[in-house]
Amino acid sequence: MTSETIDGGRRDYRQLVIAGTVGNVMEWYDFAVYGYFVRPIGHAFFPADSETASLLAAYGTFAVGFLMRPLGAAVFGYVADRTGRAYSLIWSVVAMAAPSFLIGLLPTYQEVGLVAPLLMLLCRVLQGFAVGGEYIGSVVFLMERAPPGQRGVAGSWPSVGSIFGFLLGSALGAAVFGAMPHAEVFAWGWRLPFLLGVAVGLTGYFIRRRIRPDEPPSREGFPLAEAVRRHPVQMVLAIGLSVVNGVGFYLMFSYIVTWLQIYARVTPHVSLLVNSINMVIMMPVTLWGGWLSDKVGSKPVLVVSAAGLLVLSWPSLLLMHSGVTVEIFLGQLVFCVLVGVYSAVNPVIVADMFPAAERSSAASVTYNVTLAVAGGTAPLVAIWLIDTTGDPMAMAFYLMLAAAISTTASLLVRRRYAVLSP
Repeated sequence: MTSETIDGGRRDYRQLVIAGTVGNVMEWYDFAVYGYFVRPIGHAFFPADSETASLLAAYGTFAVGFLMRPLGAAVFGYVADRTGRAYSLIWSVVAMAAPSFLIGLLPTYQEVGLVAPLLMLLCRVLQGFAVGGEYIGSVVFLMERAPPGQRGVAGSWPSVGSIFGFLLGSALGAAVFGAMPHAEVFAWGWRLPFLLGVAVGLTGYFIRRRIRPDEPPSREGFPLAEAVRRHPVQMVLAIGLSVVNGVGFYLMFSYIVTWLQIYARVTPHVSLLVNSINMVIMMPVTLWGGWLSDKVGSKPVLVVSAAGLLVLSWPSLLLMHSGVTVEIFLGQLVFCVLVGVYSAVNPVIVADMFPAAERSSAASVTYNVTLAVAGGTAPLVAIWLIDTTGDPMAMAFYLMLAAAISTTASLLVRRRYAVLSP
């Protein structure tokens, strides 16, 4: 093999990595922006007598978008398994960009009454549908094309893309809150990140249009039905593995920004800035987690990171509750490392449980069912727990429960990746 062939192969693989990652930047940028601007969004679309009620309504709409993820996973998974992985990735990024831009143009409750929250709900439903086809679809796309011994690293790139999307949302949120008076942010400034997000979506679309179409692993049958019939144990185990990923990520890198403002009494600028710094750190940590899984196997990486969240969630959150900027950073850094490593391995291990002809459908649906039930509702559960107990630390116990479930599931995984023994 000549050096030109090797260089060409590396160049092609880099292009595949970019194509597989860029859609996740768009998908998760938008979800991040919604989470970081949930207070002005709640004020504009869900006005209520108390801030708690307004937040519950806003996060309820956030959760409804997640409930559409399994349906999107089934549709886009079918496209990937029966027409090719590339087609699925192209259309998922298109389906996300349009409603994101529209959110930035929606009229408020004061302008059109109940029509405003209904329009917001419709946009979130469309976005949730699109997200269901993106994340695991890109993991499957990359891990199937990975060089030998690099499946873990390849499959961790979409996680890096999602973190980068959250980082963009966090950084832009910090910039908006830092540059504008709060009154202007609540009045119109929250719209800017949604309007700017269309540039990310268009970039993803044009990059993915250049992907060479691939042959589907099969053109017959309904892949999700086949997976349910042939691999029920793997599907249940995949759900258990994904619980702490969803709960941990959405509590500690989305809702935490609001939690810090309300219960640690820090400014939006500080909470978003600390969050942004930790997410910068989280990207190389995630790649390291994928590399480590290639070297020592996925099971030990999953077990250690999930068990670490079980043991360290409460003391780390307590450190953040102090309101001291350095302590907030150090407390979130613990979650940055543990969630980052776990999120690198989780989707790869789930995808590897299923044969190619059913992989995208089965892995996407199981992962997104978990994210819909546990991830999208995590902020709602946290708000309810805190309001019911009067203890801001109550959400730590929810995260610990999720970690216990995923630790147990991780211990049941066999072989180097996640394929169960016969």
